[in-house]
Amino acid sequence: MKTRTKILLGIFGAYILGLVLIVAIFGFTRQDNNEFQPQNEFKLHTWIELPGPFDINKAVLYLFLAAGLTVLTMVYISRRMQARPNRVQTAVETLFGLMQDNITRGNMDNKMAAKWFPFIGALFLFIWFSNLIGYIPLPTNSEETFNVFGVEVPGFAIYAATANLSIPLVLALVVFVSYNVEGIRAKGLGGYLKSLVPSGVTGAMAVFIFVLEFLSNFMRLISLSVRLFANILAGHLIILFMSGGLAVLLGIEALGWFTLPIGIALFLFEVGLVATLQAFIFATLSAIYLGGAVAEHH
Repeated sequence: MKTRTKILLGIFGAYILGLVLIVAIFGFTRQDNNEFQPQNEFKLHTWIELPGPFDINKAVLYLFLAAGLTVLTMVYISRRMQARPNRVQTAVETLFGLMQDNITRGNMDNKMAAKWFPFIGALFLFIWFSNLIGYIPLPTNSEETFNVFGVEVPGFAIYAATANLSIPLVLALVVFVSYNVEGIRAKGLGGYLKSLVPSGVTGAMAVFIFVLEFLSNFMRLISLSVRLFANILAGHLIILFMSGGLAVLLGIEALGWFTLPIGIALFLFEVGLVATLQAFIFATLSAIYLGGAVAEHH
């Protein structure tokens, strides 16, 4: 029997044994839960009150963490570039090629790509870092605390700035303003509005298409922001519930051990694919909108 097979069988056996022991000790009956509410981990409690709408909470913390990582990591790596790249530099150069060639140049001409690549690249990296650190448990759950040498420390939880609708919406607004300004600058206001209607369409149909295209421009705000927000928030919620939250809500201890492998699998799936995919989609759509705004034909 191969070593890998032995390890897998050992893990499976330990899992079954653990499930049997939990059922034997706690049973499989429902117990009322009136204290711990896992869904409250997503509430935004004010940590520091400031004048106006500038209070500090965990969403602000994750926002600054993502922004700081975006700037510091790229500056750090750029200052240590080598003629013979190491593994880190190779990975960064691969990522650079993805952002420059596939996302930016793939949706606009070279002149415009040179102008907008810093924006598209920074947008991709910020969302990517924000999504990734959102899966690292940090002491940000003010709803549940534990005592460390007399200090009440918030419980560990996962969260992401992009799981708060305001952040993706602001990013979408920046993209919205950018591509509309770029289109008007390239074609003039009248020419830009005319470009919303495909060539060859006239009469009442042209008016109908213009209204649809005009409204669709505003719908892009929703398509950009809600897609990112909903995917990240839904992923966090599913991981939370499958990793034990569902068992707590239902008051069935054995259910938590039963759903734990699903929670781990979902966690790996979110970190390995969804975090990067959502950043790629947002950056790619932004590049498409920018390139489409200056295109000669609809």
